[in-house]
Amino acid sequence: MTGTSPTAPGGALRVGLVGYGLAGSVFHAPLIAATEGLALDTVVTSNPDRQRQARDEFPDVTTVATPDELFARAADLDLVVIASPNKTHVPLATRALEAGLPVVVDKPVAGTAAEARTLADLAEERGLLLSVFQNRRWDNDFLTLRALLAEGALGDVWRFESRFERWRPKPKGGWRESGDPAEIGGLLYDLGSHVVDQALVLFGPVTSVYAESLVRRAGAEADDDTFLALTHANGVRSHLYVSSTAAQLGPRFRVLGSQAGYVKHGLDPQEAALREGERPGPGWGEEDEALWGRVGAGESPLTGGGQVRPTVPGDYPAYYAAVARALREGAPNPVGAREAAAALDVLEAARRSAREGAVVSL
Repeated sequence: MTGTSPTAPGGALRVGLVGYGLAGSVFHAPLIAATEGLALDTVVTSNPDRQRQARDEFPDVTTVATPDELFARAADLDLVVIASPNKTHVPLATRALEAGLPVVVDKPVAGTAAEARTLADLAEERGLLLSVFQNRRWDNDFLTLRALLAEGALGDVWRFESRFERWRPKPKGGWRESGDPAEIGGLLYDLGSHVVDQALVLFGPVTSVYAESLVRRAGAEADDDTFLALTHANGVRSHLYVSSTAAQLGPRFRVLGSQAGYVKHGLDPQEAALREGERPGPGWGEEDEALWGRVGAGESPLTGGGQVRPTVPGDYPAYYAAVARALREGAPNPVGAREAAAALDVLEAARRSAREGAVVSL
């Protein structure tokens, strides 16, 4: 569904951003500002240091302390982006839609699939865009794998292995690692939202889920080492790993097919670039050739097996460019809320499977 039209002919769509922590300051604000047709208008954060940071980085931005102040100016905005803690996503998205504003919500859009579908219903009733920020659909390795699958380079895919691993032996604290269920923390709903979404985009609906979700680190409250095994309706098996306790990192992707496999190490460089203050421009998303993956059969890529496959440059800016087209032209929503709800079905099943030690059918 599309949302409002531009407030002024030829003018940029004015964006309100709720939250200026990691998600807001590193991902959303720079990408919004870099998107033709969008203008970062207002940032909501109650933290004075973050307010100063936002004004330093974007001198034309207005800062306010509360969402109430933002929604009081709803008539002056064309889009609201919610990058605040997970537990606030549903109430803030609901308020935005009820105020007549299209919404982008950082992942996970909600704590349950039912809540996500309720939001989707509301957006459709109001004729408003509701999109979920799943930026890792525009990771370099994911784009490369999609191209390989489109070419049929691997034959029929039998197993998809995806790892999003880190080595963080000491908990950092904060709501993302809280054991309070209301916070919707832990890796299953954090990094798991990414790897599950990617598996669904690549290989379609899931019929069963098995998961192991563990708390490894002393002092940790939420899962920090989780494995999911998904059976897709088309027969593909996805093995997904998310961990903060991986002392040796495995390949980001290992995809095995009837004709060949694809192995890719290393993480897309865009997050690191954004954290370092770099901004989209020429050469954005390009990767060092030493990290390119290999396609082949019968020999390990680590011993020179297979052919080097150049990695497609990552393209996070494509997400907000697609949002702008959806609002202006009625182009497709880049990530719909019902797609996000399907991923939450899998995450909820994984949580149940880990708790019960059983395979859960969907």
